[in-house]
Amino acid sequence: MRVRYDEEADALYIKLQEGGYHESDEIKDGFILDYDIDGNIIGIEILDASAHLTVADLSTVNFEITRPLEKAAEKS
Repeated sequence: MRVRYDEEADALYIKLQEGGYHESDEIKDGFILDYDIDGNIIGIEILDASAHLTVADLSTVNFEITRPLEKAAEKS
């Protein structure tokens, strides 16, 4: 997963997984889901991000997992 904020465009993009882009759906003004050919969500875009998030939110990312992931446990 990758998170990128474009300050010039004021857009936040969360890439959930690699995959070829097929189509998008704007689920709410400025909130866009990107899908692959199979209908899986591969990314989330938030336009005018600074109107929805604080500067602190845009400059830091916290990632929390409350239980071990099955795939990560299999690799160990």
